[in-house]
Amino acid sequence: MGFRLPGIFTAKQGAEARNVPKGYLAVYVGEAQKQRFVVPISYLKNPSFQKLLSQAEEEFGFDHPMGGITIPCTEEAFIDAITSSLNSS
Repeated sequence: MGFRLPGIFTAKQGAEARNVPKGYLAVYVGEAQKQRFVVPISYLKNPSFQKLLSQAEEEFGFDHPMGGITIPCTEEAFIDAITSSLNSS
């Protein structure tokens, strides 16, 4: 079963994967296998997203060698945090 979140999408493979549209940022989510998501910068104001960013800062500091922010949680937890905050607004 699949569903689409407004404003969030997984990045394509290959050369296109390095391009991030204006107004978006790349985040890597997952424990062993990292999945790259491109999210709107408006999510930076979201309390649930800010909590995930704080966890990323605690674990990785400000060094993110993959080129995007690495968030130390499962993909399911990331999607749940984003969707729960979208549903409450």
